[in-house]
Amino acid sequence: MRFWGKIWKDNHMLRDIVIEDTSAETRTHKVFNALYEVCLAFDLGKPIWLDSNVSEFKRTRKVHFRQDSFIETIDFDSLELMVIEED
Repeated sequence: MRFWGKIWKDNHMLRDIVIEDTSAETRTHKVFNALYEVCLAFDLGKPIWLDSNVSEFKRTRKVHFRQDSFIETIDFDSLELMVIEED
């Protein structure tokens, strides 16, 4: 699977990264691992998956984490994680 992580502020993409996971893990584990890798690359704390995040991801194969998903204050509008290629 391949994932695209992006940081957005004022409708502008500030940073992005593509994460590829070729492991034999489940789809759910791959999503969590990709989110971890994106947060590590951007030096962010891991966001909390709220019910709204889960339902958005199930519907659209992408999720936006906003301030309410982070414990610490963030200086951007959202962190987006999107599936760009499935196994």
